[in-house]
Amino acid sequence: MTRGPKHHLKRLNAPKHWMLSKMGGIFAPKPLPGTHGERESIPLLILIRNRLKYASNANEVEMILKARHIKVDGKVRTEKKFPAGFMDVVSIDKTNDNYRLLYDTKGRFILHPLTGEEAKFKLCKVLSRGTQRKGVPYVRTHDGRHIRYPDPMIKVNDTIKVDIETGRPVGLVKFAEGNLCMVTGGHSQGRVGQIVQREKHPGSYEIIHVRDTTGNVFTTRLSNVFVLGEDTTSLITLPKGQGLKLSTVEDRLKKINLRKSEQKSKQVEEVKEEDEDEDKEEEEEENDVDDFDQN
Repeated sequence: MTRGPKHHLKRLNAPKHWMLSKMGGIFAPKPLPGTHGERESIPLLILIRNRLKYASNANEVEMILKARHIKVDGKVRTEKKFPAGFMDVVSIDKTNDNYRLLYDTKGRFILHPLTGEEAKFKLCKVLSRGTQRKGVPYVRTHDGRHIRYPDPMIKVNDTIKVDIETGRPVGLVKFAEGNLCMVTGGHSQGRVGQIVQREKHPGSYEIIHVRDTTGNVFTTRLSNVFVLGEDTTSLITLPKGQGLKLSTVEDRLKKINLRKSEQKSKQVEEVKEEDEDEDKEEEEEENDVDDFDQN
């Protein structure tokens, strides 16, 4: 075996939430070391080519990036393997589009469109707090930020609202019972609900009980909980479905109803087109009759 770290990644070993086709090739883009972990991020190449459909191949993606059209958290990124992760804001100035990377209830990354005002900030979870050289206090967030001289009220597991332009915290949401949160890992990834209870297990994982809008209660580890706002209000807009996970039967019925509604709309459009064609034929016949009478 060769020495050193591997610089390649095969498609079969790529994270499932990238949704790469098995027969689309052998290799997948391996994310570079950056703000998020390898299996907790998605490369810009897949975002631009597979999700946004702005390019059809990797060469076109590289041309877009080298033209400095793509920004992540307000900074221009030109590397196609740059890892974008949870809560990152992807901006495209050429088309005036802004997206926030969130999870759906099936654990997949989705690009949630944003307004101009909401694209100016992001939420960050505090992972650790400490003191560095010369007694300078700092906090470290989930996206690799190292913020010096933070507010003494900021504790571990809290969520801070960070201004993307300045990189400084402008808001704080405490990790407390009753606050709204999103699950970022495990079987309940992408679900949204209120924190109900915190179970402490010394020497093991702490368990958090969460209740969604329908009253269903589920549990997850403390490290998977990301606070979004106080009570039932969220600091960010949530994607379609509001983080409510449907059962297999409910999901199937929803898809069937969607298909039926699409078929009905198509039938209505076809009937309208037929009526328009008949009206046009009648008008043409009337015009022909009038022309014959005049002659």
